[in-house]
Amino acid sequence: MTDPSREAMHRSPALDMPDVPKGQLPPHLELQRTRVLCNFDAPTHTENIQYSGAYASMGVDNSLRMDKFCKDFRVEVIRLSEDDMEFDLVGIDPSIANAFRRILIAELPTMAIEKVLIANNTSVVQDEVLAHRLGLIPIDADPRLFEYFSENDTPNEKNTIVLKLHVRCERGAPRLTVKSNELKWLPNGSEFPLATENITSDPTSKPKTYTSFSCSQDSLPEFSNKSLGPKHPDITIARLGPGQEIELEAHVVKGMGKTHAKWSPVATAWYRMLPEVVLLQDIEDEKAEELVKKCPVNVFDIEDIGKGKKKAIVVRPRACTLCRECIRGDDWDKYVAIRRVKNHFICK
Repeated sequence: MTDPSREAMHRSPALDMPDVPKGQLPPHLELQRTRVLCNFDAPTHTENIQYSGAYASMGVDNSLRMDKFCKDFRVEVIRLSEDDMEFDLVGIDPSIANAFRRILIAELPTMAIEKVLIANNTSVVQDEVLAHRLGLIPIDADPRLFEYFSENDTPNEKNTIVLKLHVRCERGAPRLTVKSNELKWLPNGSEFPLATENITSDPTSKPKTYTSFSCSQDSLPEFSNKSLGPKHPDITIARLGPGQEIELEAHVVKGMGKTHAKWSPVATAWYRMLPEVVLLQDIEDEKAEELVKKCPVNVFDIEDIGKGKKKAIVVRPRACTLCRECIRGDDWDKYVAIRRVKNHFICK
């Protein structure tokens, strides 16, 4: 004879059983889904589970929905200076974080020297190398104020900045270092006459140059209070010996890094997952001091808890470099856990 209560228990769905939570994952599965566990030998659970039905048996929807993405995603600016930026991307997949990194490198427009007209170069630097060095000099100009320049366009005040370089080392003088501060802005455009085979124009008229500016750029309101030119004045371009000379014009245009690296606005763009350092149990007195000394980047500190006792605390988890010194030897992995948050990225 069968027991009715046991038969009813066999008929009950798995989701109704008390040891299987509805709508949420057990703590150990949630930890595996959202964290990379950094053990002393190697990290584990590094993969991202993309399958929407991975946790369907527990009533958890793992699909990517736009409304959830918009709710969870945010950008937090940590540090912003003239030459450096650090920000956090929260609530996204690594593939999307990498897409942001690639956009920063390749798809943000900047201004860079594209064309170099060399009238005289008697230095030891070849013309091609000199033009390449000039192209890599950062230009202090807002690309939003300029239009893109194509092969069919005429250089004008809206799509081109003209810089002039004319430096000579006199005979008997010491060697001269040519730096980027020698590049002078020509707000009226090119001063080099356009080379033509048949000169039929009136000699009294103004010669035609390599640009067609309808007005001076310094007369425009956006440039009236700011001179255009190199961002840094101390970049070495070349070194001239006695009697050597460089005379050229450099034309600056708008472009993007996917065309050439000189238009890339960042020297490096990288990201890493947010470190998470967790103390699994209280670490006090001498062991706390030992833990503080083990960390080379000062993630831990000592807190006075009274009665002559001290306790280790985590004060700078963001500084963790995953060296794992704090979990090496003497079963330290039972006291400290190092993790990475899978959907939180530190970008620089």
